Amino acid sequence: MPAASLRSFFTIPRFLTLFVLVFSSPAFAQEVVLRSDQSQHWYRGNMHTHSLWSDGDDYPEMIATWYRDHGYQFLVFTDHNTLHNHERWIDVEKSKGGMKAFEKLTQAFPADWIQTRKTDGRSEVRLKEFDAVYERLAKAQEYILIQGEEITDSFNRNPVHMCATNTSELLPPTGGDSIVDVMQRNIDVAVARRERSGESTLVHLNHPNFGYAITAEQLMQVVGENFFEVYNGHSGVNNSGDATHASTERQWDIVNTWRLAKLKLPVMYGLATDDGHNYFETMPHKGAQPGRGWVMVLTDTLTPDALVKALEAGRFYASSGVTLEEIQQTTNSLNVKVVAESGVSYRIDFIGTHTTFDDASTPAIDDPEKVDTATRRYSTDVGKVLKSVEGPLGSYTFEGTELYVRAVVTASRPHPNPSQAGDFERAWVQPVVVTNPVPGR
Repeated sequence: MPAASLRSFFTIPRFLTLFVLVFSSPAFAQEVVLRSDQSQHWYRGNMHTHSLWSDGDDYPEMIATWYRDHGYQFLVFTDHNTLHNHERWIDVEKSKGGMKAFEKLTQAFPADWIQTRKTDGRSEVRLKEFDAVYERLAKAQEYILIQGEEITDSFNRNPVHMCATNTSELLPPTGGDSIVDVMQRNIDVAVARRERSGESTLVHLNHPNFGYAITAEQLMQVVGENFFEVYNGHSGVNNSGDATHASTERQWDIVNTWRLAKLKLPVMYGLATDDGHNYFETMPHKGAQPGRGWVMVLTDTLTPDALVKALEAGRFYASSGVTLEEIQQTTNSLNVKVVAESGVSYRIDFIGTHTTFDDASTPAIDDPEKVDTATRRYSTDVGKVLKSVEGPLGSYTFEGTELYVRAVVTASRPHPNPSQAGDFERAWVQPVVVTNPVPGR
């Protein structure tokens, strides 16, 4: 979309001052090495998780146990518009998990842990609150749980969902007058609450292609929204897009190109999450199963505050199976080193947009009433593959005219439990801002 058109619907947000205080601008190409050593470590975590507190099909303590036993160091509970902080009873048989989930719970936990009662002849079980599950399963500096929420909003029946990581206070959905307004209002409230409470809460946009509800043009405008899900493990969220709708990865490049070159906004980072709902499903590309996507965060301590700050500093990568040993950013280059596995080959693609890019675009839908419901089609200058390297080591030397450069690593091994047929294991390295198109920064 031409810059003039974007400016015509871009609104200066209400909490710009708060945003500047809370979210720092991205660092431009400088010396940064992301590697585990004696003082800092990679911590694996899932930031989008549902339980029987909303529309998941298992108990929170069972879900927390699964992630602990599968090598995760942190897990964020993000049930829809609720926190695990009050008394709640559910019907054992009518719950989404039914008797199967309850029987597994009784096998895994002692009788004095489980509270049941009869109401009108029906068996009910009390859901454990967050603090109780944390006390039983978390272990300092090894495995922690984080209270979060999926702020579940909408506009004209289009889902607008945003996960809040590390919040002790419910953030009710705000509504709004448009998709952009809904996103901005919810971000404004979260930022204002963070300023008031001092609690490091990170909010990210979920699955923009769920219902094809959110376009790149809409997402790029939101101030204070610096994270979105480039990969979501739910089988129904259309990560790859279709003939009419851009993939989430294509949206990522469009968003960052316009934010940096046109809208004077910080870079947006990409997360991988499970969006777990279905803990008993085993068929590939079915439902929303655990273990499909995660983030690897580099920090010196395993606490919610440290994890949020490391994420905001870009000290992480997203993965659906590929493990990275090191990401090195110098003033001249971006370098990636994969933890290579026997029998697996790797391709590292360095992707970016030059400052001289062609900004022309065309509608993806001809119907004038629906033209704004799909991301526009942009030139191949936007999110261009700048270099491809075969093997577990890759390096890209900056030319100095790139707005940003990111990397994606694709393994030859298919994802063992993909959300979509044909998915391979991948890792997404966060964008590095190479040039400074924002005056005064």
